[in-house]
Amino acid sequence: MSVVTIDAPVTETPMLEVLDPYSGEVIAHLAQHTVDDVESIMARARLGSSLSRGLTRFERHGILDRAARILEGRAEEAATLIVREAGKTITQARKEVRRAVTTISLSAETARAFDGEVIPFDAYEGGANRRGWFTREPLGVILAITPYNDALNLVAHKLGPAIAGGNAVILKPSQFTPLTARLLVEVLLEAGLPDEIITTVHGDRHVAQALVAVRDIRMVSFTGGFATGEAIARTAGLKKLAMELGGNAPVLVFADANIPAAVEACVSGAFWAAGQNCVGAQRILIERSVYDEFRDRFAARTSTLRAGDPTDAATDVGPMISEAAAIRAERVVDDAVRSGARVLAGHRREGSVYWPTAVENVSLTCELWGEEAFAPVVVLTPFDTEAEAVAEANSIDYALHAGAFTSDLTRALRVAEALDAGGVMINDSSDYRIDSMPFGGSKYGSMGREGVRFAYEEMTQPKVTCITT
Repeated sequence: MSVVTIDAPVTETPMLEVLDPYSGEVIAHLAQHTVDDVESIMARARLGSSLSRGLTRFERHGILDRAARILEGRAEEAATLIVREAGKTITQARKEVRRAVTTISLSAETARAFDGEVIPFDAYEGGANRRGWFTREPLGVILAITPYNDALNLVAHKLGPAIAGGNAVILKPSQFTPLTARLLVEVLLEAGLPDEIITTVHGDRHVAQALVAVRDIRMVSFTGGFATGEAIARTAGLKKLAMELGGNAPVLVFADANIPAAVEACVSGAFWAAGQNCVGAQRILIERSVYDEFRDRFAARTSTLRAGDPTDAATDVGPMISEAAAIRAERVVDDAVRSGARVLAGHRREGSVYWPTAVENVSLTCELWGEEAFAPVVVLTPFDTEAEAVAEANSIDYALHAGAFTSDLTRALRVAEALDAGGVMINDSSDYRIDSMPFGGSKYGSMGREGVRFAYEEMTQPKVTCITT
């Protein structure tokens, strides 16, 4: 891929270098917005809101359905761009594109399938001569701020439901992966979406902060870190907020589990996308009687994973998003080792590539236990009782998903109820997700839910019509 310049700048316009995280090469220069552009961004978005509201549900469905088919036809192009810009392996990137096609297809169906309900006014005193219904109406302008780790599908999860609901979107993608976001917008425009309905903004946190504060933005949908989420909440004022702020997923492995199957699922769940996965397994709690067996199998399987060039189909784990991210992962493990932890596999870094790493004997006071690593690092620890395992799993202030492996259905249901998480995967790793399910966190981990239908409901509001006869 040659270096390209996008949106040729006027004098003094700041430019962003978009880098290949594996090679460090510059793959594009991208003109940046500044705070001075906010007024013109909002003027365009207000026009987009009017245009989007004027589209019938049939028209929204048609645009989204065509977009899904166009993206499907450009799947290899999109996957190659994800590899080059985000560092996912080509195998993982192709899967992400397939999921994004599904997300847009689900959005197309949602545009015409969820329009409200009849209200039985006559079921209540005083309503005998009234008939009515509620519809779901657009909020208006939605600000969508997206991360780098699923650079295509997480953008689809915001744009698809927003368009299905008749909204306009200001899209602020990650500075690491703006090209993939732009490709999806290009697909939607090719499918017939009026140009003004999506306004793509590239810029630093000052631009994002200024947009968050704008009164006419009716919702901020954000996926990212806790500190940024808190800053958005402080700045936003009276508007809807939907946030997915990460996790530190626990997986419980009981002695009656299928240990080889649990190992395989947890290896995948821990190291997919180089561990840059908000529902990836980070803390694996194993019943003591099978701890040694699980640990040895897990360490051996982890050591077989191939890390390196994401364009090579034989690579299991590609680079992290930047060398700085890999250095942080290395530092967090070093800190744990200084506190008594033992490395079972990995803990090797070359540039932005950090080898998949398994660690045991981690102190509960270490950053590696208490904070989201967002790296290919997993902690193994034994437990003696179910109650102890659940308490340790729930000891973190935020939770998206959790997992549990057991052959006892009664225990599975009991543990699923006791685990404080937005989703509990039984006999699977914490990272399992389909794009139609409600997705979000528990406790401090999120506000609202994604998953196409559920995001659509977040991005629309009920409007009641009542007729007295």
